[in-house]
Amino acid sequence: MERYVRIFDTTLRDGEQTPGVSLTPEEKFEIGVQLDKLGVDVIEAGFPSASEGERKAVRELAHAGLKAEICALTRAIKSDIDAALSCDVDSIHTFISTSEVQMKYALNITPEQVLEKSFEAVQYIKDHGVICEFSPMDATRTDFNFLRKVCMTAEEAGADRINIPDTVGIMNPDSMRRLISRLRETLKVPLSVHCHDDFGLAVANSLAGVDGGAAQVHVTVNGLGERAGNAALEEVVMGLHMIYKLRTGVNTRLLYETSKLVSRLTGVPIQPNKAIVGENAFAHESGIHTKGVVIKPLTFEPISPELVGRRRKLIAGKLAGRHGIRAELREAGIHPTEKQLKEIVKRVKELGDKGKTVTDADLFAIARAVMGGVSEERAVDLIDLAVITGIRVIPTASVKLMLDEKEYVAAETGVGPVDAAIKAIQKITDNLVNVRLREYRLEALTGGSDAVAEVVIKVEDKYGNIVSARGAREDIVMASVEAMIEGINKLLLKSRKRRSERPQ
Repeated sequence: MERYVRIFDTTLRDGEQTPGVSLTPEEKFEIGVQLDKLGVDVIEAGFPSASEGERKAVRELAHAGLKAEICALTRAIKSDIDAALSCDVDSIHTFISTSEVQMKYALNITPEQVLEKSFEAVQYIKDHGVICEFSPMDATRTDFNFLRKVCMTAEEAGADRINIPDTVGIMNPDSMRRLISRLRETLKVPLSVHCHDDFGLAVANSLAGVDGGAAQVHVTVNGLGERAGNAALEEVVMGLHMIYKLRTGVNTRLLYETSKLVSRLTGVPIQPNKAIVGENAFAHESGIHTKGVVIKPLTFEPISPELVGRRRKLIAGKLAGRHGIRAELREAGIHPTEKQLKEIVKRVKELGDKGKTVTDADLFAIARAVMGGVSEERAVDLIDLAVITGIRVIPTASVKLMLDEKEYVAAETGVGPVDAAIKAIQKITDNLVNVRLREYRLEALTGGSDAVAEVVIKVEDKYGNIVSARGAREDIVMASVEAMIEGINKLLLKSRKRRSERPQ
């Protein structure tokens, strides 16, 4: 049978110790309910002796009828334990410092006193019929012989589980694996690991601890916690499932939902490139990558995004390829021709080369502009455009157009650069098609000062024909000119088609 690993979630306790994070009892309850839905085995609900609000939060979760074991943290002090017992929790996690530096400078007690306090605390908890988990704090900097002695003392007092904390995150996977293996040779109760991320090794050390024989892992959602945080629940669980082929009770399809909830309530944003739950975790831009995942996701994805409640995202940018952009457009119900797709990809890459991040809205605006245009026959094309504007300068635009395979240049002034550019275009095309601008609107600005602007216009010729056209560029003047030229082309084609259909 597959080995089962228990997930001990301490988001509501160690996670709340993240600098700047403070949760209300109501917020703690909401997260606790979500963690239970997620399927963790233990929820460390808080530190009851810290405040009345903390006791209230722990008590409410203990009385909520959740499936998960509700745990409270205490120091190895009777008053702390009494505060936890008053909350009616299922288990108590009690701890005491065991490293020389912490015994001397944090607690100012002797090793003998640590042994005595550990025994008394565990025994007191067990005398009240509550599950007890014992932690020798700073275990990984504790002399091994003394660490083993403390753990044996806690086991003798009746501890149900013993947790080995890497309190300041100084372990590496090999040393953590060996430490847990050595302790298992002596101890009979299940071992747990609690790793901090000071060197970015919390997840790796947690998985190594399991490899060494730990039956339980302490984690927090999004890796929240003191200093650099704790082992991230989502990363540990997926590592156990996918790499180590071990089981947990976690419904992985709820990982992203849980991550977003915790981020919203704590106010701590998730870094985009974070594994599993980061916005870029299943995003692909490179043409090679996007082609691969479109044809066979396994080519560049070790796990299916749906497995963790995510969706694959193909990013439009300067590294994007046709396959990725086509797939992104197809998902939105947009189906360009090969010629249109080539133009869309070209424009996307032009934006990327300028350092612009191309959003979905940008891509769709570009696609609408290209696909709304005249795909085959064109009478008018823009060759060049220059505009001058300023506080003491009359807005002026000069344009060069290719009109029926001949080049024309014109300049005009206007109330603004857009007005000037449109007048210059009308000046050149007036003899060919007398165009009046009926409507102009800036329909979408997709965010940021370098956003793609989408301009929608309606133009009318002297015969009363009205057409709509649109342009999408990061430059509003260019978007306006693009829309105007598109409108003129539509009117010219309409006029020429009508003439060709007249009986000879």
